[in-house]
Amino acid sequence: MTDACIRGVVEAIHASPTQAVVYIAGGASQALGMLMSIPGATNTVLEAVVPYSRMSMIQLLGQIPNQFCSQQTAVNMALLAYNRALKLSRPGAPVLGVGFTGALASTRPKLGDHRFHLSTRTSDRLWVSTVTLSKGLRTREQEDKVSSHLLLKAMASACKVPATFNSELTDSETVDECEQQFSEDQELEQIINGEICFKVYPFLNETQVFNEERKIILSGSFNPLHDGHLKLLEVATRICGNGYPCFELSAVNADKPPLSVSQIKDRVKQFEKVGMTVIISNQPYFYKKAEFFPGSAFVIGADTAARLIDPKYYDGDPGKMVEVLSGCKRTGCTFIVAGRNIDGVFKVLEDFNIPEVVRDIFVSIPVEEFRMDISSTEIRKRSGL
Repeated sequence: MTDACIRGVVEAIHASPTQAVVYIAGGASQALGMLMSIPGATNTVLEAVVPYSRMSMIQLLGQIPNQFCSQQTAVNMALLAYNRALKLSRPGAPVLGVGFTGALASTRPKLGDHRFHLSTRTSDRLWVSTVTLSKGLRTREQEDKVSSHLLLKAMASACKVPATFNSELTDSETVDECEQQFSEDQELEQIINGEICFKVYPFLNETQVFNEERKIILSGSFNPLHDGHLKLLEVATRICGNGYPCFELSAVNADKPPLSVSQIKDRVKQFEKVGMTVIISNQPYFYKKAEFFPGSAFVIGADTAARLIDPKYYDGDPGKMVEVLSGCKRTGCTFIVAGRNIDGVFKVLEDFNIPEVVRDIFVSIPVEEFRMDISSTEIRKRSGL
């Protein structure tokens, strides 16, 4: 493939809205140089990791694989990369996870085939390919180049941009490809069972906030969504000064059964009607949400703030409470706190004794800026639900 052709493919990838995390081992190393050396890489590449040693790969996968160079390992790498890309990407941007593992020519002759496995994962598609090369036909550098070109072609396909070029494979070299498409229901099932960490429904139409990396998140059950939720997020966004406002609904509850797919879709419709972005996650705990959404501002009520600083919810251990909240602080997250009725008494952030070491991650919403005592529970009771 000519340099001009490669440049055209990479420029098309960079011009797409897709953001990617790439995990490669055992080959395709030139693809990273091609992606990074052509202007526009910051639009596309969120992270690139080369887990080259056995221990590095084991730590990435969280387990010892049956085979380090296998189709399943590439699929697992792509899924991990996809979940990582979700956490690092702009809100609402399409994301891509790429996994590659290869056994190419080395300093010593290989007993097995020279081969590589390549996988891409997007929200609605899993694609995987195994390529077996002819032994002795190419040097290591040449095999790496072939695998790099095919990785770029796979990324272009996942980004839905054209990439028509010769594969540089001979007729005797085999390519085994397969793909799986996912419906919306299947995506939501994958969230419930923990395979993927969240799904974004980007209903917000304001283009000026699309490039904001910081999320301003109001979490809840939204059963139903009401004006108080909308007003609270609006005020919190104004206080923060910048960021992408969105709601977050956990499909998994700490002490209730998980929501069904139909329940999730019904609640999502509420946000579509008002043109606000909602994220469906599988994490009810804020310390885990902080890992999912680093650098975000979480909008909470005083009742939630009271629970966050209550040692009762940390096995009665104040030290554990400080440790967990310090972890949230290290992710760059903050909590924007609105006043709320607690047992018939209206409470604000200033009514609570917050440990000094984490006090700066809590920001109060002035009562004159927001006070609305309505709740989803009260609405359901009034409606007889």
